[in-house]
Amino acid sequence: MVGHYGLSERRACRLIEVWRSTCRRQRQRADDAPTRRRLQGLAGQWPRFGYRRLHVLLRREGLVINHKRVYRLYREEGLAVRRRRRKRAASLRAPLTRPTRANERWSMDFLTDALGAGRSFRVLTIVDDRTRECLALEADTSV
Repeated sequence: MVGHYGLSERRACRLIEVWRSTCRRQRQRADDAPTRRRLQGLAGQWPRFGYRRLHVLLRREGLVINHKRVYRLYREEGLAVRRRRRKRAASLRAPLTRPTRANERWSMDFLTDALGAGRSFRVLTIVDDRTRECLALEADTSV
């Protein structure tokens, strides 16, 4: 607006409702390339360390850096703590065979509920797997 319409900087900023200081100040950001390389090196060396621990290591090396800047660089580089994989069972589990007669195999489970007064109780249920017959129900407040 200043160049095109010949307005003063003060009037142009007032028209577009912007502080004059925001028009003048140029963003200054230091070169992050050496810090990025060092951060990647440390993350490769210590894959279980997060950005907080890497920030401590960078500070120990004498690099004066803010933890927020380390976090920004850490995210921009796509670094993250590697998740540990869940260990699988060593062998494949065989499916359960169907019981051939009554009382060959039973299953049991707990059911939990609460009374109107708020007191909870549990019910132990025992079921025959072949006939699906309920063999026992034991209810108590402290089973």
